Amino acid sequence: MASFRFKAVNAEGARLDGEIAADGEREAARLLERRGLSVLSLEVASGAATPSRLARGRRLQDRDIVLALHELATLLASGVALAEAVAAQSRSAHHPRLLAAFEAVSTALRQGQPFSQALLDTGLPLPAYVGTLVRSGEKAGQLGKALQDAVSQMEYDLQVRSEIRQALTYPAVLVCAGLGAVVMMFTFVVPKFAALLDRAETLPWLGWAVLSTGMFARQYWWLVLVALAGLAAVAYRLLRNPAARARGFERLERLPVIGAWRVESETASWARILATLLGNRVPLLDALSLAQAGVRAPGRRARLEEVSRNVRAGATLADSLEEQATLTATGYNLVRVGERSGELPAMLRSLAKLCEESGRTRMKQFLALLEPVAILLIGSVIGVIMIGIILAITSANDIVM
Repeated sequence: MASFRFKAVNAEGARLDGEIAADGEREAARLLERRGLSVLSLEVASGAATPSRLARGRRLQDRDIVLALHELATLLASGVALAEAVAAQSRSAHHPRLLAAFEAVSTALRQGQPFSQALLDTGLPLPAYVGTLVRSGEKAGQLGKALQDAVSQMEYDLQVRSEIRQALTYPAVLVCAGLGAVVMMFTFVVPKFAALLDRAETLPWLGWAVLSTGMFARQYWWLVLVALAGLAAVAYRLLRNPAARARGFERLERLPVIGAWRVESETASWARILATLLGNRVPLLDALSLAQAGVRAPGRRARLEEVSRNVRAGATLADSLEEQATLTATGYNLVRVGERSGELPAMLRSLAKLCEESGRTRMKQFLALLEPVAILLIGSVIGVIMIGIILAITSANDIVM
């Protein structure tokens, strides 16, 4: 399949320039005429677009994936055939890993594989709901809309993460500055008073503890570094372990402020995905099973599985959700109204929007509390060190007098 540059005029007389992939010049002209364009010129493209040197060197980011999928969804919504749209993306100026992924998808499509399976086989770091939504769009014949819904959800996730990073910047700077101050005190200040440890039996316990800790850290600094590296390695392994992450999400839901935020964030994601699946004419039981797969907390996922069993047994969705205590009173009312009126997808989207707004408010409350807590924590540590040193000095002076 070759690439051709074209100049054409649409039905309104507007002149268009672009590039199209086809097996030959005649096939390219036929595809353009099928779009309602009058071809003015058609020539073989000089070469495919190549990623820049900067793109080759940097790591693939979630925003790169969102941009590529958004462009693909736009092409599909404009009436471009799936194979042609994927082929066009494989020649774009995206990240090299994305180009390789789209080339693999294009090859899989020519071999007869479904797009959803080909996309998942690329190994791109996609959220679980992307495959679910794309698969539902294929079944309903609305792949472009389903892909755009997946992109919208990914953009929302990126926005939330960006807001969290921005809000955590100042507390992180405070913590790093405080840790630096503690290290400097243990390295340069505390050793100046090491001689006071010779009178350990007469020192206050706080002064002795501060001086002993400082001298230990100065003498066995390599052991402290090894311990910190070990803790970092354990934390990294836990974060990479899906089961450990799931247990972490479960514990987060029990905390004040942040727990309610996590619950509302999960509820918003579940409601949005379920609304999209139902809007794409996926049966309710299948939609419930697919939507609950994206829930991270094991306990909440188990309750949603029980909801699916109750609905399969003949209960209404609203009553099943209320029996398992999965939503708020407002959520039950919205789902119940949606079931009675036949507008369940619209009511679920309203529920998702309410939960997103409420979750964003709770997130801001949590982050507003985090800053003074960080200041108090660092101030307390430095204060304890200073009090310990002062107590040791005054105790030595009392002995001399």
